[in-house]
Amino acid sequence: MDNWEKAAKISAQARDYGKGLCKEGAKHLDIAEKVEAKIRELGGKPSFPVDISVNNMAAHASPFPNDTKVLLKGDIVKLDLGAHIDGFVTDTEITVEIGTNKHAKLIKAAEDALQAAIDVVKPGVKLCQIGAAVEDVITSAGFNPIRNLSGHGVDMWTVHTAPTIPNFDNGDQTKLEEGQHIAIEPFATDGEGFVKDGKPSGIFGLINLKPVRLDSARRMIAHLQEEYKTLPFSGRWVQHLQNANFVLRYLEKEGVIRQYPELPEKTGGLVSQKEHTLEVGKGVLTT
Repeated sequence: MDNWEKAAKISAQARDYGKGLCKEGAKHLDIAEKVEAKIRELGGKPSFPVDISVNNMAAHASPFPNDTKVLLKGDIVKLDLGAHIDGFVTDTEITVEIGTNKHAKLIKAAEDALQAAIDVVKPGVKLCQIGAAVEDVITSAGFNPIRNLSGHGVDMWTVHTAPTIPNFDNGDQTKLEEGQHIAIEPFATDGEGFVKDGKPSGIFGLINLKPVRLDSARRMIAHLQEEYKTLPFSGRWVQHLQNANFVLRYLEKEGVIRQYPELPEKTGGLVSQKEHTLEVGKGVLTT
């Protein structure tokens, strides 16, 4: 088993563990921290902060330090996570409805769309064919795919890289190649089918290494380079560093790091999602 497969197995185990934590009254923060701890316990490291995106929030909702939000009955929870081993990145997601079954059709639409996409993946398939498979399943179920969110390649120390895997037929004639590692992630919504930038998420990325004036900022940059390299990190993960929140704001202002926004559905529609990491020519890794 190579490091891709090992990381994918850890991601799958952590996802299934996290699914069991998604219950009415559970704190978003507790779920995220327990899943991240499980990834480490299993021998990996998080590829990015665990996202707990609820209802109309499609992605990038990760708990802040001291976050008090809890899951409520009827919530539709997108639990998005990934593990890496020595930079071999994997990514997976599952949607859970809390305490009810009112939106089973919406959740199934994303699940079925992912399976339809997986069924067409092979060396030489065009990206637009994958998008068409996703779009057909979701629209046939009476929903819309989210068109400005997509699957993506995964690579060493990089969660999002080429190719972009569309969730609709965008006409892209690019062909998949044997051995590529990709994450396919259909989003289904009863809304319009687009996301917009929302509030800051507490998820950061190191984007521009340059000299900075503050000693504490230089120490944080060194820590980020050593621990996360180009991978996203949570503000929760650096709270042990001196003046962490002040330094994060300073580095963001200086353009050294960027904070990703939450991504709500533009019209407030409910959103479901399902995601797996695959190796082209081999199949799904995160089962």
